Amino acid sequence: MSQVIKNVYEFIHVPRVAYFSMEIALANEIPTYSGGLGVLAGDTLRAAADMALPMVAVTLASRAGYFRQEIDAEGRQVEHADLWEPSRYATRLDAAAALSLDGRQVWIGGWLYVARSRTGGGIPVLLLDTDLAINDPQDREITHYLYGGDETYRIKQEVVLGVGGLAMLQALGFKLLGYHMNEGHSAFLTLALLRRHAYPPEDLRPGESPYNLPRVREMCTFTTHTPVDAGQDKFPYELVQRIYGDLLDLGTVKMLGGEDRLNMTRLALNLSEYVNGVAKRHAETSRKLFPGYAMHAVTNGVHSSTWTCLHFGALYDQHVPGWCHEPELLSRADRIPDDKIWEAHVHAKQDLMDKVRQITGVELDPNQPILGFARRMTAYKRPELLFADIARLKAIAGKWPFQLVMAGKAHPRDEGGKRLIAALHAHLRELAGVVPMTFLPNYDMDMALAMVSGADVWLNTPLRPLEASGTSGMKAAFNGVPQLSVLDGWWLEGCIEGVTGWAIGDDNPNANGGDAAMLYDKLERVVLPLWYEDRAGWVAVMKGAISKNASYFNSHRMMRRYATEAYLR
Repeated sequence: MSQVIKNVYEFIHVPRVAYFSMEIALANEIPTYSGGLGVLAGDTLRAAADMALPMVAVTLASRAGYFRQEIDAEGRQVEHADLWEPSRYATRLDAAAALSLDGRQVWIGGWLYVARSRTGGGIPVLLLDTDLAINDPQDREITHYLYGGDETYRIKQEVVLGVGGLAMLQALGFKLLGYHMNEGHSAFLTLALLRRHAYPPEDLRPGESPYNLPRVREMCTFTTHTPVDAGQDKFPYELVQRIYGDLLDLGTVKMLGGEDRLNMTRLALNLSEYVNGVAKRHAETSRKLFPGYAMHAVTNGVHSSTWTCLHFGALYDQHVPGWCHEPELLSRADRIPDDKIWEAHVHAKQDLMDKVRQITGVELDPNQPILGFARRMTAYKRPELLFADIARLKAIAGKWPFQLVMAGKAHPRDEGGKRLIAALHAHLRELAGVVPMTFLPNYDMDMALAMVSGADVWLNTPLRPLEASGTSGMKAAFNGVPQLSVLDGWWLEGCIEGVTGWAIGDDNPNANGGDAAMLYDKLERVVLPLWYEDRAGWVAVMKGAISKNASYFNSHRMMRRYATEAYLR
């Protein structure tokens, strides 16, 4: 028996929940993620491994990654393939499945990666791969580029993920308790399940549908992350039929997925018994976007040991033993001596400054606060909000000096996002000599950890109500870094003014116009004076971020909610 089969057999004897996600951040060196959705998926599996939850994950190998970001001399983003070799990190599976796509037979192989816990538990992850010699050259690239290509390419990827993933689980002998779709990319899975669980023809009355919708709904859980209609995958039925063939009868598919185009979100909604948004506000927004559906709220969380830097991890080990696996114990972090909290932060800040110097050559000042901002560069994240009034920003810096470290990628087809990156570099030149500012290229997990632990303040300025959840501020909280943010997503639940951080404006989802002025006011009158003039008061806010936010907004709490409410219902 090969080692591969032995590895699979380590997991197939226990019935499991199959977790489907187009992207999963397994490790920094494995570029199978683009941002928050993939990092959340990785944290989900790491927490499941810690808690010994019976799960198996399905994703794409994405051999060419998302992309490696370069910034040219004009501050413009340049994309390069981010190639990786699965055999260095995963084991080839001795199984394959075949699909008919666009009139050709496409074979799907795969790799087994195990997301391990520090205590030894593990969650198997199947990385689906069509780069097989038996396939047509163009089909070998279906699983290469994460979110790449045109509409046809995306449909092929999503069929491979949903339908091919289900076939691979069956081929490997997994026994499944249910299916959890992380966003709508894998919703073709539901159509394959309808086929699999169809009633026998002899049991049907004339004109009766053969599809057991209640049975499929009972098996499926769907987590939506998209608070706007434009963010949902929608495909023309003519194209879907050409690529995938006859899904089921077209009338049934249109009833479930939309009359005009196949809406993957609506398909998942109609065939999932448990549906949730990723924060309380996001669930409210989703109920308005999708009236008539029962929309639960399971607020996201981040994985404790993954997103805590070494300095704070050692501090927690000493003062809050067991925090890694019971993050709620961090509610006691307010008892850690102030000087120890500050000492750990000073070391984390130095690590960030060292990284900035190595990457950009910029020397930051340890005696000035660092504002950190890093996320996907797209319009609704509003990375330019801080620069709405350059004269006001310079005046604040003249009174209370501060520094800026920024990072983030724009999707290759998001021209607006690319322009934002170029604009940030123009501001960098404009503020030279007044506000030390740097943009770190090729944002990844390692850079994220350095930033969320080394910044003094974490900045977040989304356009309400478009931030489904956001998780970077949660990561900052594990490192005692308070957040200054617009009240949207998780921050509506996490913000206790002056205790865990600070709010920009109020929670009115339609009031975005005055955010820049309120951001400047809060910086000038509250945040920066506290940092400079009241170290004990500042450390108290750091402790509030840890004890009240990190202790709650973690993936262990999140997974307990999924296990008890969605998986074990």
